[in-house]
Amino acid sequence: MPPIGKWIVWLILAGRGFGKTRAGAEWIIDGVKSGKCRQIALIGETAGDVRDTMVEVGESSIMRISPPGFMPKYEPSKRRLTWPNGAVASTFSGDEPGQLRGPAHDRVWADEPAKWKYAEDAWSNMLFGLRVGDKPQCVATTTPRPIPLIKRLLKDPTCVVTRGSTYDNLINLSPAYKGIVAQYEGTRLGLQELHAQVLDDAPGALWHREQIDSLRVTQHPELIRVVVGIDPAVTNTEESDETGIIVAGLGTDGHGYVLDDRSLRASPAGWAQEAVTAYHSRQADRILAEVNNGGDMVELTIRTIDPTVAYKSLHASRGKQTRAEPVAALYEQGRIHHVGMLATLEDQMCEWTPGEGSSPDRVDALVWCFTELMPPGEVLSIPRTSGVQRVGFRDW
Repeated sequence: MPPIGKWIVWLILAGRGFGKTRAGAEWIIDGVKSGKCRQIALIGETAGDVRDTMVEVGESSIMRISPPGFMPKYEPSKRRLTWPNGAVASTFSGDEPGQLRGPAHDRVWADEPAKWKYAEDAWSNMLFGLRVGDKPQCVATTTPRPIPLIKRLLKDPTCVVTRGSTYDNLINLSPAYKGIVAQYEGTRLGLQELHAQVLDDAPGALWHREQIDSLRVTQHPELIRVVVGIDPAVTNTEESDETGIIVAGLGTDGHGYVLDDRSLRASPAGWAQEAVTAYHSRQADRILAEVNNGGDMVELTIRTIDPTVAYKSLHASRGKQTRAEPVAALYEQGRIHHVGMLATLEDQMCEWTPGEGSSPDRVDALVWCFTELMPPGEVLSIPRTSGVQRVGFRDW
């Protein structure tokens, strides 16, 4: 139930399966039925997340739980839901904050803001638009991550926080899910995803959130090179590792830029298609893939999708920590920047302690990218026409 009293933001900070999505959807529907709101914003991590989780597909989405006599009309092409009483909800995504510049709202449901690619810009644009009616309010439903936005909301006197864990609602979840929950109990990931604790960086981690946040940018300069790095999974089961797929570029300023995280759990054909799609959409000049486990199968799978891509096989002759440390040093030198927030990649970077835990698939793909783009000891030759001074790479 929404909190009593004066507040602007209601932050539901809870574990997976707690019922955050259901609470957000019910709050929107209740506000529309009661006439308290007529101009609504629904904001998710991506346009697909808004459609699938908040509006149409998910078990707790607005279309699935609305009463039959009060069902909104959904027009995906217009990003709009319209209720029988004339109330309208528009959909937005956290990776396109400019969409929120201008529209005004009296009620907002923000889902998973801790994972929005441009969290600060999207959130501030949303707040500037929360200006209609006598009591404009926002509910934010999210599993926590220790990003500045979440830390700031926890201290904000106009924000009321509801906390909860997966265990609060376990009786209503699938019996099979209890087995999944048991696998992560007692782990750092479990503390965050099940118990909704806002964690600091893992002791011994090579990367730190404050460091990544301080180097984050929203735009990148002209890029000299763009590569797609892959750490492929050779099996496709529920227990399989993800395939890490990271897109990164080298700028005319001599700095590296992490552009996208396309990692996923899929069949070889599935992750190969995703890598090739990223290669073309980002106009990359090479796909890099670790082949220690997959051997020739990796290249064959990629070339089955597109035989024309430029491809390079990589062999891991050193341990993960040894390969990762030079890239971590580039972050320490302020030489690598994330374009927007890449939530799951950053979680893995800051929670992986070398020698412990599961294989860091996204981190491996990231490391391969910058081992190729910014190899130790190499001097970068920047075209004179760029007007940028040549930059020498320091030996580590």
